[in-house]
Amino acid sequence: MEAKASAKMVRISSRKVKLVIDLVRGKNVGEAIAILNHTPRAASPVVEKVIKSAVANAEHNYNMDIDNLFVKEIYVGQGPTLKRFRPRAQGRATEILKRTSHVNVVVAEKE
Repeated sequence: MEAKASAKMVRISSRKVKLVIDLVRGKNVGEAIAILNHTPRAASPVVEKVIKSAVANAEHNYNMDIDNLFVKEIYVGQGPTLKRFRPRAQGRATEILKRTSHVNVVVAEKE
């Protein structure tokens, strides 16, 4: 039995989120949240919130024991890119790409 949670359209590039999710993949939920609390990256609160949501889903929907949960799968995909323009010298403009990402978490009980 496993429970899922996801955060869509997060305004952080997926490359930056990957650095954070690699730290918690396969860890116990409590240990993963402790690691994220002490990681000074912008993506840490977002990933922590998604893990807590997956834990809440596991407890409420499937009556799983929170103490036995671990991060079975965690992955990030690239979302749509917001395109903005910035004025530059001599009347030109440069495109700025504001990237988004979709964070997905699956937690499961240890057997």
